[in-house]
Amino acid sequence: MNHLMITGNLTRDPETRTTSDGKTVCNFTVAVNRKAKKENGESEADFFRVATWSGLAEACAKHLSKGKKVCVVGSVSLNTYQGQDGTPRASMNVFAQDVEFLSPRGPVDSGTGNEPAPAATPVDVGDELPF
Repeated sequence: MNHLMITGNLTRDPETRTTSDGKTVCNFTVAVNRKAKKENGESEADFFRVATWSGLAEACAKHLSKGKKVCVVGSVSLNTYQGQDGTPRASMNVFAQDVEFLSPRGPVDSGTGNEPAPAATPVDVGDELPF
């Protein structure tokens, strides 16, 4: 069984496109901090490329942006490639089945700016997966 759950922050704004058959796909990268730190005290992180499809992709494109915290559940694959400098590299790619938005939305504009943040917003795509 290939099942991954990660919680982290988006490294940049999501990128959305439409396939030739009309399906929406939204891609973004999530940085997941490690508990261990480098010898110099800096935090270490792992980076996961995430792909979402159809309704989930539309929700992610609408609500996510750089720095937002998410919890992603899906399957993972490891792709290896050669970097521009000739060194071997690898990327972990996640096909998301569920994305939970963990960052609070901005305050509602009612004049006070002190409104509580809503609970996390789960997104379930159900039968909208492309396979």
